[in-house]
Amino acid sequence: MKKLQILQQDHWLLPYEECLNRRHEEAMAKEQQLLGKEHASLDSFASGYLYFGLHKEPTEWVLREWAPNATALYLLGDCNGWQRDEAFAFSPLENGVWELRLPKETLKHGDHYKLLMVWDGGEGERIPAWARYVVQDPETHLFSASVWDPDKPYVMKSPRAVLGHEPLMIYEAHIGMATEEERVGTYREFQERVLPKIVEKGYNAVQLMAIMEHPYYGSFGYHVSSFFAPSSRFGTPDELRELIDTAHSMGLVVIMDLVHSHAVKNEVEGLARFDGTSTQFFHEGARGEHSQWDSKCFDYGKNEVLHFLLSNCKYWLDEYGFDGYRFDGVTSMIYEDHALGRSFCSYQNYYDGGQNEEAITYLTLANKLIHEHYPHAITIAEEVSGMPGIALPVEAGGYGFDYRLAMNIPDFWIKLIKECPDEEWRPGSIWWECTNRRKDELSISYAESHDQALVGDKTLIFRLIDKEMYWHMDKADDNSAVARGVALHKMIRMVTMTTMNGGYLNFMGNEFGHPEWIDFPREGNGWSHKYARRQWSLEENGFLKYQQLGDFDRELVDFVRGVEDFHKLPLVQLWDKWEDQVLVYERGKYLFVYNFHPTDSFADYRFPAPAGKYRTLFCSDERRFGGYDLVDLSVPHFTLCDHELTFEGRGWLSLYIPARTAFVLVREE
Repeated sequence: MKKLQILQQDHWLLPYEECLNRRHEEAMAKEQQLLGKEHASLDSFASGYLYFGLHKEPTEWVLREWAPNATALYLLGDCNGWQRDEAFAFSPLENGVWELRLPKETLKHGDHYKLLMVWDGGEGERIPAWARYVVQDPETHLFSASVWDPDKPYVMKSPRAVLGHEPLMIYEAHIGMATEEERVGTYREFQERVLPKIVEKGYNAVQLMAIMEHPYYGSFGYHVSSFFAPSSRFGTPDELRELIDTAHSMGLVVIMDLVHSHAVKNEVEGLARFDGTSTQFFHEGARGEHSQWDSKCFDYGKNEVLHFLLSNCKYWLDEYGFDGYRFDGVTSMIYEDHALGRSFCSYQNYYDGGQNEEAITYLTLANKLIHEHYPHAITIAEEVSGMPGIALPVEAGGYGFDYRLAMNIPDFWIKLIKECPDEEWRPGSIWWECTNRRKDELSISYAESHDQALVGDKTLIFRLIDKEMYWHMDKADDNSAVARGVALHKMIRMVTMTTMNGGYLNFMGNEFGHPEWIDFPREGNGWSHKYARRQWSLEENGFLKYQQLGDFDRELVDFVRGVEDFHKLPLVQLWDKWEDQVLVYERGKYLFVYNFHPTDSFADYRFPAPAGKYRTLFCSDERRFGGYDLVDLSVPHFTLCDHELTFEGRGWLSLYIPARTAFVLVREE
């Protein structure tokens, strides 16, 4: 048998060849088992949403659900006064499937309904597992499914956006907190107010969080109850479709934050004890509980669960036009102990028998399906352990993701800011953390995401400046703490973004240094929305340094997107001197120079560079970016070609490098 590509690319994996082969073969065998004789492909198999749930046929409504432990099943709703009625009793089909057919006039657009699930020894109201629209009563706060059958359903008009020769530049966003008002924002507001901002800021992709329905707003969308229903607290299904369609018309790729790593424990709203058992969708006992997240863990070994989740992957692509997914909690999925307390110090940690092989099979098949259904789809793994092969194609022996999140980078920046005085920032460490990745797998670099902005943590800008942000962010105010924070905020983003090997992510507002944390309304804060919003006016009023930070981010993004295949250009470190805290590296004809020293500026600072003439494109110290204009950008720079100093086609470049400054130069032919 031919060696898998992953083994050919990394000889350190050869001791684990048997395990890698087995994982690949098990995924392929599971695919064939799922397809059986009925389906020619995963794309055909993963169409459960076309069968299950509520569907309007030419002469009747049909509703189907899978509930193998149920002894009876009834529809309750506006259509029958919410009373148990034999006329609304489901009929059992094969394999635990139940079906109800009703005359066309029985249900109408906007009707609310639930299931009454009956099992031996009990019964309970349930929201259909395949419900496509779920709403919450403003008075009782109870959820119910809702019939979505408008007279004029929204029809998508624009073709999907497809990335060209540029890296994936993601603007991570939350619909509800994207408004400045102290309330929950809507799909329509996001479409009209925020999408234009994202385009103007230069990003080519938007990643939407908290789309799948979740009963508790403060869960940030990670405790999902209804996997096929877009959250109604932001608007209607058609308003979400129009948002995505509009984003496509603007050239934006739309990525969804997909939560298949766990589910909410709620029984009335969610899947827990859906048919009276705790094991219909989830593992039994402790294995079915995520102790840290207080949620339920899927049983990926059940074919019915695989059908449910794979159909969910296809559904959002098919029905809403999403262009791909950021898979949440992949590390938690692929380790039996959810990797809690684990340290990953050697390859043995990835093949020690503590892995959830069924979850690995699911993720492999999910990626294969997604790319089979839509070849331009993008999948990103939130994976922190460094499992080899996460972002390699399935046929290469990988798990099929296009990218993995470089989760070490934001952790590094937090640790550096918290624990190291400025004088001890080592450029070599910064270079290592920003470039430490598997060469054969693409990643998404980021300085901070929503995780670093939540209560209990702080954004980078808030760590750097703290309370001084409240008083000294006016452009006319010269405060040393603010000057330090503004300078380092720009440098951190520049080195993180320009060392990428696949793409870059930013959480909305962080690009301009949004102050404070994110705190969703909860009992502990009096159910306030004060910190669950984005104060766009801080950047846009023209008086504050937030505008200058935003302008620098825009300059960086425009630069990166303007260089063809920037993320594919080889990264070469040219200089790293820890005493001076100076770092220099090149990508193609571009040179990136940093002086992280808090006080020392260097005149005629020499470092090796490819021989030629250089021009400065932009500098973090420009006044338009909140700096002091200490660098004359108009001065050209030439390498010194002394025979004794020149080596490997390089000369010595001599520059003035102010303290806490970074700039980009281009070598001119």
